[in-house]
Amino acid sequence: MILSVPSSALKGYRFPRSVIGYAVWAYHRFALSLRDVEDLLAERGITVSHETIRDWVAKFGTQIAAKIRRDRDQPADKWHLDEVVIPIRGKKHWLWRAVDGNGDTLEILMQSRRNANAAKQFLRKLMKRWGTPRVIVTDKLRSYGVAIRELCPGADHRSHKGLNNRSEASHRHTRRREKIFGRFKSARHAQMFLSVHDQTAVLFRPKRHRLTAADYRQTRTEALGLWARYVREIVA
Repeated sequence: MILSVPSSALKGYRFPRSVIGYAVWAYHRFALSLRDVEDLLAERGITVSHETIRDWVAKFGTQIAAKIRRDRDQPADKWHLDEVVIPIRGKKHWLWRAVDGNGDTLEILMQSRRNANAAKQFLRKLMKRWGTPRVIVTDKLRSYGVAIRELCPGADHRSHKGLNNRSEASHRHTRRREKIFGRFKSARHAQMFLSVHDQTAVLFRPKRHRLTAADYRQTRTEALGLWARYVREIVA
């Protein structure tokens, strides 16, 4: 469906948007390296280097992720917040992630600190996009309490490690991709990649265990149709 997008050219690009959209989709939908995507395209008779695919992913992936966010339904009013350490060039960084009650990622933010100021920065970014939640579930990190009391005192803050399994489970796909990369190259690289990767997951990982086979196939078809539409909308 993605490769069947009308092959309109992008100014300054040799390949049509259908090929570019497929490459970006394959890279973020599956646990593939850039060279793996290069091989997938080669099997389809499309010769393109992995460095070119890297450029496509960096430029057009963010455009498509923004369109996914734009069209998403309002999330559940119960949010789960968690942070996980990401070593980058021998230095600890912290990936802050928020998911809603359905397990879909709302926002991520890479930071070099794990304190109250970092928690407030993350919560500000989250609330700017999605408003104010009814319930916020976190682990025992005290920085969350400081940020919540200051920025959204009306929210019901539930701090208990056992309640936050939904958010902690959301880090699994990050760890898988981190292993493929052999570590992220920089905090900026991690932020850019994961911002697109998590939004792609929202579209293409619809909690299959909750759906019948027919409903899952329908959901997948709709997701592919949306991606194809977003590919038609990308600009050089």
